[in-house]
Amino acid sequence: MTPKKDLDKDTLYQGVKTLVEHTCPHVHLPQQKLFTLFSVAFQYILFRSTKHPGHYILRIEDPFLADKLARKAKDESTRRFLQKLLIPRRLVYGGSTFHLDYFTLASWSVTKDLPREKIQGAIIVKNTSHNPLIDEGDFRHSTDESPQNETAIQLFGKHYYLTTLLETVPRSVTIAYDEEYPGVEQVEFPFIEEETAFGGGVRVNGDVNFDD
Repeated sequence: MTPKKDLDKDTLYQGVKTLVEHTCPHVHLPQQKLFTLFSVAFQYILFRSTKHPGHYILRIEDPFLADKLARKAKDESTRRFLQKLLIPRRLVYGGSTFHLDYFTLASWSVTKDLPREKIQGAIIVKNTSHNPLIDEGDFRHSTDESPQNETAIQLFGKHYYLTTLLETVPRSVTIAYDEEYPGVEQVEFPFIEEETAFGGGVRVNGDVNFDD
């Protein structure tokens, strides 16, 4: 099923161009439009893979979020690519190979033995279902409190899903709302509108017309 409104090509191009021109090797996209941000980040990594062939890692919080992104990312080519990647979790594109793993240590068997010198980039996506404005569905199966994740936190710290990649990946894009990552620079896109507080902790887009 195609989402109601995909990103137009100019907006997607501008988002990718911003990431291409950004000099910081590790960036954090903190805004709330998860599906939009994922499309921009993925198209950037896809473009990078044509210039720097090698291994690319997609580390998504859990399979439920990966499936959601495959259905609701804001451009058709990103949806198609991720749909093909979901089951094998390994997909060759041109001279590069894309790998999918999750925030659980067991899933890292796919990527932990990759030659470090051949890893060229990564996307890390943290679930934002705690934000009621984002259509993320009901992630009751989240792995946040699993024994494996508790072990990972003990070994590598709170942001283990990112910190375990920072020393091995020359370029990364992390998508996570309401998080802070030391040493990772935040990038915000002007085409994503800020949201305005509206009573009782509820947040709404600034351009909402309450007469509709």
